[in-house]
Amino acid sequence: MGTEVDSPQRTYRVRTYGCQMNVHDSERLSGLLEAAGYAAAPEGADADVVVLNTCAVRENADNRLYGNLGHLRPVKDAHPGMQIAVGGCLAQKDRGEIVRRAPWVDVVFGTHNVGSLPALLERARHNAEAQVEIAEALEVFPSTLPAKRDSAYSGWVSISVGCNNTCTFCIVPSLRGKEEDRRPGEILAEVQALVDQGVLEVTLLGQNVNAYGVGFRDRGAFADLLRATGRIEGLERVRFTSPHPREFTDDVIEAMAGTPAVCHQLHMPLQSGSDDVLRRMRRGYRQERYLGIIDRVRAAMPDAAITTDVIVGFPGETEADFEQTLEVVRQARFASAFTFQYSKRPGTPAAEMDGQLPKEVVQERYLRLTALQDEISWAENRAQVGRTVELLAAAGEGSKDARTGRMSGRARDGRLVHFAGGEGVRPGDVVETVVTAAAPHHLVADGPLLSHRRTRAGDAHEAGARPTTPGVSLGMPSIGVPAPLPATAGC
Repeated sequence: MGTEVDSPQRTYRVRTYGCQMNVHDSERLSGLLEAAGYAAAPEGADADVVVLNTCAVRENADNRLYGNLGHLRPVKDAHPGMQIAVGGCLAQKDRGEIVRRAPWVDVVFGTHNVGSLPALLERARHNAEAQVEIAEALEVFPSTLPAKRDSAYSGWVSISVGCNNTCTFCIVPSLRGKEEDRRPGEILAEVQALVDQGVLEVTLLGQNVNAYGVGFRDRGAFADLLRATGRIEGLERVRFTSPHPREFTDDVIEAMAGTPAVCHQLHMPLQSGSDDVLRRMRRGYRQERYLGIIDRVRAAMPDAAITTDVIVGFPGETEADFEQTLEVVRQARFASAFTFQYSKRPGTPAAEMDGQLPKEVVQERYLRLTALQDEISWAENRAQVGRTVELLAAAGEGSKDARTGRMSGRARDGRLVHFAGGEGVRPGDVVETVVTAAAPHHLVADGPLLSHRRTRAGDAHEAGARPTTPGVSLGMPSIGVPAPLPATAGC
C-alpha cells in the first residue's frame, strides 16, 4: 500500500479597509480561519485564501474594491484553487452585485454573518460556484467568535455593534443594524483574557460607544463599565471610541477623571459647528451643548487631549454655516481632527437633499479648515515641549523610524511621540522621556530615557507571540466585579 501524503495547509491573508470596527472584525476573521485549520500566509507569499474586509463609508470605496479585485484576478488565474472572499459593509450593501461585476470572487458575506466564512469557503470549493450569503440580522455577537490579535500590547474590545442614530449622511446603521449591547461580564472576561496574555492597553469599541446600556435600559452602564474595566489588575490603559455628543453624560467624565487607568483622551465627533447643519444632519445636539461638554471635560481633566471629526460641504452649508464650524474649532482647540469633504453616499437621506455644493467650494473650505486645525494642533503640541511623558512603545507607528534611529509610542493622552530608543526597548515596553520638539501631528523626544520598564507585552512581541481569544459567552453578572473566566480563556 502506498503512503498517504497529507495535503499542505492552506494559507490566508485578510486585507482590511475602513474603521476600527473593521480592524477588529478582521481579527475575528483571522481567528476563525485559524480555528478552521488555515495558517497566515508568510509575508511576500501568495495566499490560498484572500479576504477583503470592506468599508462603505469612505469615498470611492466601490472603486477601490473593484480595483483590488481586478488586481487579484491574474493572481488567482496563476494559482489554481485560490479563493477570494469579500465581506464587510460594502458586501452587505452590494451583495450579489459583487459576483456579477467580479465573477472570479468565490464568497460574499455580510456584517451580520462573519462566522459563516469558513463554511462558505468550503461550500464554494465543494460546489465549484460562488456563495453569496448576506444575513439581515446579527447571527451571533462577534465576541463569541475566536480572534487572532494583531498586537501583543494593545487590544480592541467590542462592547456593542450597530447604531440607533439616524444621521442623514451615514449609511452604517443600514449595514450594521440596530445597536446590540454585550453583557458586562462578557466584556470584562475578554479584557481579562487579554491582560492574562500581557496586553497593557484596551480600547472599548462601539459605533456609538457611550450609548452602551440601551439594550438593558441602564443609562449609567458605560460609566460603570469604564470603572470596572479600569479596576482589572495589570491593565494600565483604557481608551474608548467613538462616543456621540447627544448621549454623552457627566458620569462618563467623572469615570474618566476618577479611574486612573482610563486615559485622558476623548474623541468627540463634531461634524459641524452650525446648528442649522447639525439639524439637517440629525445629530441631536447643537453647538452650545457640544462646547459645554468640551468645557466640562477640560475642567475635570485639564490635560485631556480632545480630537474630533468634521464634515465640510454638507448639502446646504452656507459660508456663514462654515464660519460657525471654524469658530467652534477655534474655541475647542482640538489636539487633532479628522476632516472630510462631504460626498454622496447612495441610500442616505443627505444624498437626495437640495443644495449639493460644487466640488471647488467644498475643496476651498476644506483647505481653510485643515490650515486652521494644523495651526491649532501645532500650538497645542508646542505646549507639550519640556513635559515628561509615559510612552507605550509601538510597532509600525513611525514610517521614518528606521532612517532617524528613533522608535515611536503613544503617550497616555494618545499623542504620537517619536523618541530616541534606549538599548533593549521593545514594542510593548513602557518608557518615560521628555518632549524636545513638536510638529502638527507628532511630538519628538530626542533626549535620554528617564526610565524603561520591560513588560510581558514586550516579551510577547519579541517572541512573535500574539494574544488569542476563543470567544466568551457568559451570563449577566454584576458590572462591578469581573466575571470568572471560562476554562479556555487566554489559551
